[in-house]
Amino acid sequence: MDQKYIDLFDEFTHGPMTRRDFMERLAKMAGGAAAAAALVPILQNNYAEAGIVPEDDDRLVTEMATYEVDGKTMSGYLARLKGGGKRPGVIVIHENRGLNPHIKDVARRMALEGFLAFAPDALSPVGGTPADEDRARELIYELDGDATLARMVAAVPFLASHAESTGKVGAIGFCWGGGMVNKVAAAGTSLAAGVPYYGRQIPAEEVPMISAPLCLQYAGLDKRINAGIDEYVAALKANDKTYELHIYEGANHAFNNDTNEARYDKEAADLAWGRTVEFLKGHLAG
Repeated sequence: MDQKYIDLFDEFTHGPMTRRDFMERLAKMAGGAAAAAALVPILQNNYAEAGIVPEDDDRLVTEMATYEVDGKTMSGYLARLKGGGKRPGVIVIHENRGLNPHIKDVARRMALEGFLAFAPDALSPVGGTPADEDRARELIYELDGDATLARMVAAVPFLASHAESTGKVGAIGFCWGGGMVNKVAAAGTSLAAGVPYYGRQIPAEEVPMISAPLCLQYAGLDKRINAGIDEYVAALKANDKTYELHIYEGANHAFNNDTNEARYDKEAADLAWGRTVEFLKGHLAG
């Protein structure tokens, strides 16, 4: 697919552009409304494809779980291997579309890797993630930033104290969730490792507060997010922070999302996943 369509979709999904404006601009680019309509299913997520690990996989126990933060009930999707026993925890933080089938699938994948995986729904205080992606994005950006960070931070002790947790907790996040991993790592928690995928970086002056090793995963074609890499890495180096940096050339923002035909890059996703699991296991062992 022509990169200009992917770039326009990225602008739409990460900014104030309305769907009507997006469709009008797409139609102009593609040469008409019919051509634009044919492109949309390729550009947007198809959750019918969100099933690398089936919901009813008989190796797993899955359920919705809740925790309280400042009078708000936060819910999330909890997944782990059957048989009990203690295992490291991994918080899976969603994109700006909320807790959808794809993120639940990622949590199940993490569970099969031997982690106690928990995917909190940041939209819990406003009724949970709606089925309408456009509405979910609107709601994400209407949330109070400080309160939302506090709610994600609270997921760390929640998971650490779970009966099947070793007490060690890491986090992985994508897009909006990747930026949230960077923030949680600098929020004074006991987070033991963080893996932000194409996440917005925190300001350089906040880097000294980072207390968790980071495995930074970026897409080579993601100009919007990559604009902050150099300053972030310089600050990490200057403050002697432990980090890894991986940039997947030729890959787009959201390359890990296998429900998105236009942007999914299997080679990059598989390589990044292997690095993620190795990093988390290395820092959450013991």
